[in-house]
This record gives sequence, C-alpha cells and structure tokens, in this order.
Amino acid sequence: MNTDRLDDEAAPASTPDDDAAAEALAGAAAEAAAPAEGAGAAAPAPAGDPGPRTDAPAAGHPAEAGAPARGAAPEGGEGAAPGAAAHGASDAAGDAPVTPPGNTAGAGDAHAAQDSPAPGATPEPAEGDNGPEAAARSEGAEGTAQGGGATARDTSEAAGDANGPEGAASSGAAEGAAAGPRRSAVAEALAAAVRAVESGERSADSFFNEPVRRERPAPRTAVVRESRPPRPRPERVVDEGVLGGVREVLAAGGAPERLAAAAVAALGEQAADLLREDPWLLLGVGGVRPEQADGFARALLGAACGPGDERRARALVAWLLERAALAGHTVLESGKLTEELARRSVPDPDEAVQAAVAEGAVLVFQEPLREPAGEDGEEAPVRLLLGLDRYAMAEESLADGLARLLGTLPERELDWEAAAAGAPTPSAAELIRAVAGSGLVAHSGGEAARAEPAAVVAAARSLGLRAVAAAFTEDGRRRLAAAGDEEAVTVAGLLSGAEGPERDPEGTLPLDLLAVLDAPQLDVETAAMLVESLADGARLVLSGDPAGLDSAGPGRVLADVLAARACPVVVSRTPDPGPIGELVSGIGVGELAQVDAPGKEVVITPVRDAGEAVHRTVQLVADSVPRAFAIPPEGTQVITPGHGGAAGTRALNTALKQRLNPGPGRFGGFDPGDRVVHVPAPGRIVPGTVVSADAEGLRLDCSGTPVTVPPSRVADEVRHGWAVTAHQAAGTRWPAAVVVLPGDATDALDRPWVHTAFGRGERHLSVVHGAGPALARAVAERPGKERSTRLASLLGAQVRPAG
Repeated sequence: MNTDRLDDEAAPASTPDDDAAAEALAGAAAEAAAPAEGAGAAAPAPAGDPGPRTDAPAAGHPAEAGAPARGAAPEGGEGAAPGAAAHGASDAAGDAPVTPPGNTAGAGDAHAAQDSPAPGATPEPAEGDNGPEAAARSEGAEGTAQGGGATARDTSEAAGDANGPEGAASSGAAEGAAAGPRRSAVAEALAAAVRAVESGERSADSFFNEPVRRERPAPRTAVVRESRPPRPRPERVVDEGVLGGVREVLAAGGAPERLAAAAVAALGEQAADLLREDPWLLLGVGGVRPEQADGFARALLGAACGPGDERRARALVAWLLERAALAGHTVLESGKLTEELARRSVPDPDEAVQAAVAEGAVLVFQEPLREPAGEDGEEAPVRLLLGLDRYAMAEESLADGLARLLGTLPERELDWEAAAAGAPTPSAAELIRAVAGSGLVAHSGGEAARAEPAAVVAAARSLGLRAVAAAFTEDGRRRLAAAGDEEAVTVAGLLSGAEGPERDPEGTLPLDLLAVLDAPQLDVETAAMLVESLADGARLVLSGDPAGLDSAGPGRVLADVLAARACPVVVSRTPDPGPIGELVSGIGVGELAQVDAPGKEVVITPVRDAGEAVHRTVQLVADSVPRAFAIPPEGTQVITPGHGGAAGTRALNTALKQRLNPGPGRFGGFDPGDRVVHVPAPGRIVPGTVVSADAEGLRLDCSGTPVTVPPSRVADEVRHGWAVTAHQAAGTRWPAAVVVLPGDATDALDRPWVHTAFGRGERHLSVVHGAGPALARAVAERPGKERSTRLASLLGAQVRPAG
C-alpha cells in the first residue's frame, strides 16, 4: 500500500443555517472562552460543567500548537507490521528492517516536539496523567488569571496526576502561606490515633465509629415513556436576580461573572451569601483550582484570609477527595490525604481531617491489612480510609445488592443442562451452567467472547425467563443486535427507561436475568443503580475484559468482584481471531509479540517527531487506509494518549478537519459534516456528525439518533471526534483504528491503555509509532494504575469465597 501524497481536495459545499444560529453558537463559545477580568480566580469551566476537564479550549478553537509543519514530513509509506513486510517506501524508515512494536528501527530516539508553556502556565497533561474521568470528559475552556501573574488552564488540578491526590503535584501553594500554629490537642490526638491503629496497637473502633449504614435505596419509580427517541434536556432557568447577586460577588473577588450559573447550580440560590461567608466554596464549582479559590478569597477577605483558615481546609479536604474520584478512587488512605493537605500549606492537616470527619463531610472506614493471626485474640493491623458519602454509600449499596442476588436465587425446575448442550461454544456452555447455579456470575474474555453472555440471554429466554443483554455503548448494543439479539439495550438507556422493559409499580425492572457487557466500564454509582433495580431472585452476569481500561468514574467493579472471589468466574477460552486479536491477546498478558499480518491487518509507521506523526496520521486516514481496505475516512478512528500536546486530540482534529471537512467553524466552531463526540454525561461518549444548527442549538446525527445540543452546552458537551483518547474510545470499535504514540506521551502508556487502544480496530490497525522502546516497557512492566476501593472487602465480608 503506497502513501503517495494526494492533492488537497476541494472543500465541500457549506450548507449553514440562518445567521441567528451561527451567532447564538458563536456567542456561547466566545463567552465560554472569555478570559477572566480583574484579579483573583482564573476562569474555570463554564456553567453546567460536571467536573474538572482535561485540556482543550472551547470547541472549535484552533489547537495551540502541533499542526503538522508544511513540508516537514517526508513523503512515503508506513513502516512494517510485526512479522509483515513493509509496504510502500518511506524516506524516513521505509527500508528499515521489520521489527515488533517498541523496537521499531529508527524510532528509539524519536522525541515529539513539545510546546513551551507561558510562564506560570499549567502544562498540558497526557491522558494517562489525567485520571479516567478527566480523559472521558474531554476539554474545557481556558481562562487567564489576572493579577496573579499566571496563566491557568480552565481545568481542575485533578487533570494533572496519575494516581489521584496522592500523586498530584500542586501548581503552587497558596500565596502568603506561613508556618502554621502549634498543633491543637485534637490534632495531636488524631495523629496519635492514626499511628496506633496503623501499628496495630489499638483497634480503630476505639477511635472512630463506623458510619451508620443506610438502607438500600428504593428502586426508582416506574417510567412512563411517551416515545423511545431521547428528548433534549430542558435548559435550567435561574432567576436573574439570583444570578445578578452571584455575579456581583464573583466580580468583587476577581472571578469571571460567567461562573454565576455554575455557582448557583453547585451551591443553590443562596450562592451569593454563601460565597461571601466562605469564599472557598468556589472550589465546589467545576474546574476551579485551589490557587484560584485562594485568590478569590484574598480579594474578598483581605487580611483576614490565611492558609490556616478552617474554611479553606474544609474545602480542600472535599476537593481532594473529589479529585481522587476523578482518578478512579472511592476512598483515600488518611496519610495520603494529610500529605496532600500539607503540600497545599494547610498548617495542621490532621486537625483539618478530624474537623471534616466531625462535621460529617467525610466518612472514616477501617480495612484490615491482613487476616487475624491465630486464635489468641490478636487483632490484625488496619488502614484508615477516608471517603465522601456518595461514593461510600454507592459502594456499600452495591456490595449489599450483589450479596442479596447471591442469597436469593429461587429454586425453579429449569432445564439449564439442555440449554448448555445447545450452546455455540464450550465456554458459552460453561457460562450457562454457572448462571444456572448462582445469582451472580463474573465472565471475562475478549471481543469474540461477547457471544457467550449473548448465548446465556438466549438460553434464558428459551426457558421462559425474562432476560436482557446491556452494553455500555451504543456501538456495543448494535454489535449485539447484529449478532441476533434485537432486544439488546445500553446501560444508560435501561436505567433511564428509554430502552428495555418498563419498571413495575415498585420501580423494579421485571427481569429474571441481566447480562452486562463491557462491565469494566461500570463505575460504582452506575453499578449500584443497576443492582438496586433488580428484584430478589434475579440473576446478574458481569462480563468484560479486565485487561482493558477501567471505568471513567470511581471504582473498579468487575475487578473487585473478581478479587472478592464471591461468585463463580468463567474465563472464556474463545480466542479473538486474526492478527489484531492475536496482538491484543498477547498485550493482555504483558507480551508485545510479533504477529503474522499477511493482509497488512497490523502496520507500524515509525515517526521521528510529533509533526511527522500528525502528517502520517492524516495521510493514513485520508488516503492509505481507504485505498488499501476500501474503508472510508469516517470508518477510521484515531486514538492518542491525551488532548494536549503537539500530537494530542486537538492538534490531530485540527489537521484532520482541514483535510477532510475544511470550513470556518461557523456554528460554535463546527461545520456541517464535522465528525464529533457528544458527551451527554461524564463518562458517556457518543460519536456523531454535525448536521446543521439553528436557534435551538447544534443538531447532530448520533448513529441514526437525532440530538440537539443547546447553544449554552455546546462548548461543554461537543468536541471534534476524528481523534479521541483511549478512554473515550473504550467500548466502541471501528473498521480501522490509527493509534498515535508521540514521544512526549510515553508516561501515559501502560498495559490497559495499549490493550484498549490497539483493540479498537476490527479489520485494520495502524500504529504511528514515536514512543520507541517505551511501548514495549509499558506493556511488559506497567500493568495499570491501582485504585483505592472498598467493594472487594465489603463483598468478601458478606459472602463466602466461591469454589
């Protein structure tokens, strides 16, 4: 397959709607990108922001850097697939010997060019350093902190670390921080308690009480649906007088007035009074960082503002735990939280934690570090964990619900053995037998193994049971439908009532069996809602590939269920076919092996820098892949580690739009025909195409479903989608995938990332490879980031280990 340069194609004819639509969307984008005026807080995310974002400016703004240099990259073809002959000729590496990924000749010393940030600017992190939620939520608007002398991105500091707060580097302690006062007696007592518990001298019960366990929330009420297509969400109407009061307070503190609606959404209609009394409550607005809240507080409080203010400490405790949730944790060890508070100039971190616990803002848990030794009464040492109420309660509710399903399996005379005998594969038969005897079953396997839970659903229906298969993405649902299950649903559609059976009067789903595919994508809150919706006696199958990326939200549901050994586990023996399947299967066990790809199913394209990576990517999508495989550009998905940088999603989307759908970005940065991703909620990514725009908003076609995004939400919810991150791509597959590995993003690579990214292509995978040996090291030595959760221990305490 040659990659001779194609002449630029003529721009497609534009069919914009009326000027009012363009002005409405452009105005919303301009407002979202407006810099802050005055001193104090930098511009955090716009109203409606569900949380910290990772990078980019308002939708449609050009990338800050990284567009391919004209004429900088040599002409020619891609490199060679592992074990396959190189095709085409490349001035850079076309004649290089055939080598596996990670050892590509000529690529070991490649380093992608990096932008030099402005003084004081927060560097653009790679996806792997952002935490899963940040990766899934795409970019936020930018703002400039006036008066502080620093330019700050409109992202939370949560986007900057790999392991939540414990691994985060502060972008600077609050100005004016001084040595704190001497520890109080309360703080000394807390510190002594922590040391005593962690050493095993005393039980944690002697210092803390376990929080009162809440009753399992009642299932949501029955949903009456008028029609199946989703309807646009209504715009929230906020009293103008309330907004005016909040704008006044924000202006007095030097924060952008456009944060008023977000502040009201976070704090309620008393937001103005609350912010005057406690300026650090601004940290509860999505995207605001501690140094920005400090500047806001200094402007309002003057000399009364200090780093030891108890209001500041209280806000930082909650912010750090929310930030940890963005990185996937449901709890943090007490020591890690106090370390982070100290790094942010809180004079007495222990007292700050104790105060948060006393106020009920933070819950305390204990977890044994090992099993008790012998029968002499010696207690096992424990670690103290701190968590926010919402995630702690979700995890406890989920554990209770799973234990309930395990303990309420009805005794019914059903011929499961006959159903297993008719299964399409031995692994499917094994899964059917496991489901016959347990209310909860875990199933692991690759893409080909998805047919096994589908076979369980079909078997259950043949026995007269009410059974449904639910995929995490719309693409996953379509793949189930293509395999013969026309009743398959998405998890979001099932929970909202838009898909699947209607709930009964008690709010319970009338199901005897639910099989959830892509289970690693479930966060604890979503999983808890699913389990709460199932009646006693129902069966639940959690299926997915544990080798891939975990959920965008907090928790690791499937991994914790497997670790708890609380239910039968079926490991599929059905291999994924073809060179791509062989390559991805090896990555899952830490091996980056050569594969035989006679049909050029896997191709490695070595590059020397980020500019060449962008050039090669555009060439592959627009020319090489369509010509070799008859896959149009819209059938190829580009995947890269992060949004920022010279070869991140922003730079790649800018270059791909210029080639594939050039236009002025009249509608909030978008043109009809633009490929986009819609983010209706954190962690949910829906691919789509821009159709048109009018005064009601930007109209999208999302896999045949019409979606209208109001002008005020376009900047938050819509991004160009020719290039996405691996977290955004999880759960969806395309005919072809182009994975870009720039040299400046090697820290973001680990085994789950590579496994997920390389597995997105069905027929073809091209790897634009500038990471050198870092790729092989990531697969062999970096099994993924750990998450602090409690589900495994909670579930293990309620049920006996299976088998």
